[in-house]
Amino acid sequence: MKPDIIILARHGEPDLSRRVYLNWRGYKYWWRLYDEAGLKPGQSAPKMIKELANKADVVISSTLPRAIETAEMASGATPDLQEPLLVEAGLPPPNLGYIKLKPRMWGILSRVSWVIGFSGEVESRKDAKIRAQKAADILSDHASGGKMLFVAAHGWFNRMIRPQLKRRGFKCVEDHGDLHWSYRRYERVNNKNKDE
Repeated sequence: MKPDIIILARHGEPDLSRRVYLNWRGYKYWWRLYDEAGLKPGQSAPKMIKELANKADVVISSTLPRAIETAEMASGATPDLQEPLLVEAGLPPPNLGYIKLKPRMWGILSRVSWVIGFSGEVESRKDAKIRAQKAADILSDHASGGKMLFVAAHGWFNRMIRPQLKRRGFKCVEDHGDLHWSYRRYERVNNKNKDE
């Protein structure tokens, strides 16, 4: 009996500089460019990521370029499915006037603000959680029957999917962190075949 397997990977490094100082408006623009950016040239998928993607029955990515290119680089082919539910949860920066910070610091401040309820013009945390539930349902359904999925998505949204996968019977059996090109492996024993 083969388990249902989901490899939930974070995309590779995007082609956008983080070595700039921006005010909150500049960060909003930078985030839009980040969502439009593909992968930084000169990267290659780590060997293990390639092996997992090539073993997968189904390769799925979000609809953002950095995730699509990650799936392509890992598997050597276009993803079988580009799922809009897997895009990253937005990062609305708090209005801090003319204070300038690097994108990494804006990301931290924006995520904290978002978690405590400030969503501005982007999807709220509550709505993103509902989206994570729907995404977990889709992934769970695709993995059902002993299939292996390779999913190229995004750091924070992958975190939001984790508890949803656990609620659907998946257990994290490998945890390789949250950096670019990292992944977690989830497995679920296929109970449908247990009694056969």
